[in-house]
Amino acid sequence: MAITKAKKQDILAKLETVRDNSESIVFVHYKGLSVANTTAMRKELREKGVGYFVAKKTLMTKAFGTTFTGQMPNLDGEIAVAFSSDAIAPAQSIKEFSGKFKDNLAIVGGVFQGVFKSKEEMVEIASIPPLQVLRGMFVNIINSPIQGLVISLDAIAQKKA
Repeated sequence: MAITKAKKQDILAKLETVRDNSESIVFVHYKGLSVANTTAMRKELREKGVGYFVAKKTLMTKAFGTTFTGQMPNLDGEIAVAFSSDAIAPAQSIKEFSGKFKDNLAIVGGVFQGVFKSKEEMVEIASIPPLQVLRGMFVNIINSPIQGLVISLDAIAQKKA
């Protein structure tokens, strides 16, 4: 179905807004995803502060092509864009959904902090634990030497008693 020139300009304007206001953009290949699954996924993404929409690849290339450094990933098939001002949330969310819809959803590549990234790099970015988990890991690292000292002092106290 052909899109009017005015509609294309609206979509291009939206893509340029995404480009200018997002810390991270993920290109998502989707195929055969049911309407119910897509609606549920969009709802969950919205709750996480991640935007998601479908646009023509030529408009994506026009909006993103020369703005970011590196080479734009090859966009084959049906492509959507997931984006957020949070650097990791779009990639993590799409990776989570690609686990649920194995054959229907996949990360193709993306943009991370102004640089085009390949599929493999975006999957690695998606594997970074959430901020709360990282904080917990940090506290555990800080607590570890203190805990060792307390256990040692307790053992010495028990030995003397």
